Amino acid sequence: MESSYDTSWFDRHSASSFMRLMPRLRARFKDIPEADWQAYTMRLERHFPRLFRLLHRLYSSHYDFFYHLENLLTTATEMWIQRSDELKALDAIRENDPNWYQSHSLIGYILYVDLFAGNLGSVRARIPYLKELGVTYLHLMPLFKSPAGDNDGGYAISSYREVDEELGTMAQLAELAGDLRNHNISLCLDFVFNHTSDEHEWAKKALAGDRDCQEYYRMYDDRTIPDQYEKTVKSVFPDEHPGCFTYRNRIKKWVWTTFKNYQWDLNYENPAVFNRMAEELMFLGNQGVEILRLDAVAFLWKKLGTTCENLPEAHLLIQAFNAVVRIVAPAMVFKSEAIVHPDEVARYISEDECQVSYNPLLMALLWSSLASRDAKFLRHCLQKRFALPQGCAWANYVRCHDDIGWTFSDDDAREIHIDPTAHRKFLIEFYTGRHAASFASGLPFQENPTTGDARISGSCASLAGLERALQENNPAAIELAIRRILLLYGVIFTIGGVPLIYAGDEIAVLNDHSYEKDPEKDGDTRWVHRAVFNWEKAELRTQPDTPEGRVFAGLLKLARVRQNNFAFTRSETEIIDTGNEHVLGYFRQHQEQNVLVLANFAESEQPIAATRLRQLGLRRTFTDIIAGKNVTAAATLLMEPCQFMVLVGARG
Repeated sequence: MESSYDTSWFDRHSASSFMRLMPRLRARFKDIPEADWQAYTMRLERHFPRLFRLLHRLYSSHYDFFYHLENLLTTATEMWIQRSDELKALDAIRENDPNWYQSHSLIGYILYVDLFAGNLGSVRARIPYLKELGVTYLHLMPLFKSPAGDNDGGYAISSYREVDEELGTMAQLAELAGDLRNHNISLCLDFVFNHTSDEHEWAKKALAGDRDCQEYYRMYDDRTIPDQYEKTVKSVFPDEHPGCFTYRNRIKKWVWTTFKNYQWDLNYENPAVFNRMAEELMFLGNQGVEILRLDAVAFLWKKLGTTCENLPEAHLLIQAFNAVVRIVAPAMVFKSEAIVHPDEVARYISEDECQVSYNPLLMALLWSSLASRDAKFLRHCLQKRFALPQGCAWANYVRCHDDIGWTFSDDDAREIHIDPTAHRKFLIEFYTGRHAASFASGLPFQENPTTGDARISGSCASLAGLERALQENNPAAIELAIRRILLLYGVIFTIGGVPLIYAGDEIAVLNDHSYEKDPEKDGDTRWVHRAVFNWEKAELRTQPDTPEGRVFAGLLKLARVRQNNFAFTRSETEIIDTGNEHVLGYFRQHQEQNVLVLANFAESEQPIAATRLRQLGLRRTFTDIIAGKNVTAAATLLMEPCQFMVLVGARG
């Protein structure tokens, strides 16, 4: 995106700007020891040209561009000064190992603080449980101060510097981050930076008539401009919030609200907004956050006549935030949340933008493969779309706090003669239990009765068939459901990237319909899989004859396989044709170690021809390190229903 600009012009002007600004910064921070100052300015000098180029592209039309630039550098320096010695030491370690997030040692876990343990102090007490599971990356769902009642599950932020008082304090969060770090667990938090709640200090001042704060948001005196935007901008939640604007009669203005009427979109055309949000971002870095999940990245920039999604300026904004972090807190990396077309997801991923990205395509197509009982569509899409730029990693997940949307590319489907509309309708019918061949107990989310469109809510275990199997007391169905769960997790643990476990999946939690009794949650089916963590159920994890014990033991085995084999670290994934459409296969290789992973999505035995295996370089006899036994394939390798295998003894 920057190549079309005259780089020599930017180099000259960034150099002259740097030379002009540095003496003023030094004079302002004259008490900093010279050795520390030199170390900091070396990093600043290294990253300033990129930061200058990005900000110039975004804000050069503003007459006070250099005023905002100097303010940003001043704030960045103040935040660097406030950064603890321990975190500065971590910065140095990470600069020597900048791709640390690609390591096979990383295993993630996602939880709501209140649902998992009650408060931050209780999460600290549960660190041994996380260690037992092999967790080295902990994502705490939104825990900042937000409005009482409707707050979009915490995604309506009233203060980025205050923790919800029922969960604890910012000091306790920093203490937890330190404890996690001492146990080799990296803390991940959400950065909700497309919008604030209407109870944020800036919004309150805007409602009181403060013109500066009104310019932090997108506000209009009448419907003229909003009507023009809504000709091309779609409503995200049309059932409850048609359009993208909300009228506030107190100031007689229409406010841009993409998601909920209490979530006000920030106006990033205002450079002051960028500076203030950069300060909030650096503050979180200084609390010990190592992975920052960037929420709703597709919606950051607005432009009349467009969909206002995935615009080039959104990428420039994230890259500029990235440059700021490289200067102040290089131990921290970004993870993008872009639940959009697969082509657009990929555009957010680079070392200069978001080093890590959710992989919604893999998640959706894993569930698609379970429903269809074959891996053809999954293999086709992975061969086209799984590869990433150097130094980047997927965050792979089976289930998260949100609904499951069928965000595959229609073109990808048509290339292998799948009708994308019909397939989505099949998946909706299947995972809501309406299809005759379904094993799932899911619920529709945002179902459109006219079009039949819907997303899916439900816990991993319930969607994989365990809920129905237990209700029917069917041992064979229970066995298949457990195999499906471990098959899904087997893929995300081995295919390349950071595997994320959603809290409760490891003990096979089922859907919880108690949310229907809460008027603030009733109607939002996503709460069916946002249950209070059942610690009594967790006690069953040590009993091998229970679903809880079997799933927990299965995930422990996957964790050991991942962390004990270098084939699952910083290496490419080669998707292969197994010769059987029901079976997904891929190679993982690191130096001398090479493994072949096989996943049978069918509920029946499936053969892999031995000749095909030998074509792929395998010997006649090899070891399945999941089953822990040697396998000889003279004529055929016969895979069990929903079996997951990791074969050692593959090609060199």
